[in-house]
Amino acid sequence: MGRPYLVLRMNEASPSSARRGFVYALAAYGAWGVFPPYFKALRGVAAPEILAHRVAWSAAFLAVLVTVQRRWGEYARAFGSWRSVGIYALSTALVTTNWLFYIFAVVTDRVLDASLGYFMNPLVNVLLGALFLGERLRPRQAWAVALAALGVALLVIRVGLVPWLALAMAFSFGSYGLVRKRAAIDPVVGLLVETSIVLPLAAGLIGLRAWDGTGGLGRDTRTTLLLLFAGVITAIPLIWFAHGIRSLRLATMGVIQFVTPTLQFLFAVLLYHEPFTAAHAVAFGCIWGSLAMYTSDTWTRASA
Repeated sequence: MGRPYLVLRMNEASPSSARRGFVYALAAYGAWGVFPPYFKALRGVAAPEILAHRVAWSAAFLAVLVTVQRRWGEYARAFGSWRSVGIYALSTALVTTNWLFYIFAVVTDRVLDASLGYFMNPLVNVLLGALFLGERLRPRQAWAVALAALGVALLVIRVGLVPWLALAMAFSFGSYGLVRKRAAIDPVVGLLVETSIVLPLAAGLIGLRAWDGTGGLGRDTRTTLLLLFAGVITAIPLIWFAHGIRSLRLATMGVIQFVTPTLQFLFAVLLYHEPFTAAHAVAFGCIWGSLAMYTSDTWTRASA
């Protein structure tokens, strides 16, 4: 998906600004939620190549935005020290890994795993904050993490398989947020930094595929357009998200963010008819229960 971790403001803005922020946030999370049909339409293209196009065309689109906004100075400052370069190199590895897992989940008919991963993501953030930032878990947060862990454990016991894809997606994006917390930068400029770091590899893969005739670009009109617009659909929701997050409280964003995995869940079960067994129902029930605890705790703290 490509959502950055930001330190959120706890106070609402003016009512009109909050309404606009709500619309922007809902549009962003809704867009991320309806990504499955887009990438499903590219299932004839290998996941690494789809990722390469997403990186390349995101970088091109963001470069235009940064040029129009005259913000290349911010971009240059991101490379001002070895520490900064190291942080962005790590964040780049994590976000592109997350994108690859997501694309792989969609094109291999595992949207349900993607949904589970993003439902788990807020709880993974809480856990990582406790482990690496010394943030103490409040009682309801601790119970929420424990209940989510129970859900995963029950799924492993009942099905006999570790939901590695969901866990990989949740922890790769949670770790991405943890790293990006160390480098405060605008989402647009930050994503341009990250995509430009991996751009040589992406361009090389696209070129190699084109050279040996196995690439998706030019295969047919629909596939070519879908690959070319992969950058736009990556960047636009990010911009909406950035606008929304300026006006809304943490608790509000915490509720809206569940639009994304909910839509993914509905696509997986109702449209793609992926297997949803009793074991999945129990596991998702535990996850949803844990999220109810988490959201309640967050809302209570934000309203205090």
